[in-house]
Amino acid sequence: MRKALFILGQLSDLDVEWMIEAGEKENVAARDVLIHQGEPIENLYLTLSGRFSITDEKIGGKELAQISSGELVGEMSFIDARPPSATVTAIEASSVLVLPRWAIKDKLEEDTGFASRFYYAIALFLSDRLRQTTGRLGYGNVEENDPDELDANVMDNVWLAGNRFERIMKKLSEI
Repeated sequence: MRKALFILGQLSDLDVEWMIEAGEKENVAARDVLIHQGEPIENLYLTLSGRFSITDEKIGGKELAQISSGELVGEMSFIDARPPSATVTAIEASSVLVLPRWAIKDKLEEDTGFASRFYYAIALFLSDRLRQTTGRLGYGNVEENDPDELDANVMDNVWLAGNRFERIMKKLSEI
């Protein structure tokens, strides 16, 4: 749920309500591919339940990571509009909130407050990911790259993020 802390903790309650309205819940069966490496995607995904494997076909399909409830998927391709650099496959029956690229882009253009919160949240997340990656590669100070330690900007909003994720889950279960 680490990514959700970055994203949902920085967005407002109204932003989260917009996500629920603009998105659509989709069930993903075990072994179904959500994102194919190298193929353009038109959505951003918030993992609601289940687990996904992130693999890189360039290195023989080696698993790079696993993600679960609360994780955001497809954010890099959303930001730079390049095809995904990895494949995302459901390990077990899962569900995601599908947010269409066009809907997010429209919201970003019409709501500058949302845009600033959204891009700030993505920047915090990507900065954290880069620190973790460089730490795993042996660069930098290992103590600075503790994977369980969150940035102060994120810690202030952990409770809000968890509360907002629960609200998303509750509203989508009512639909």
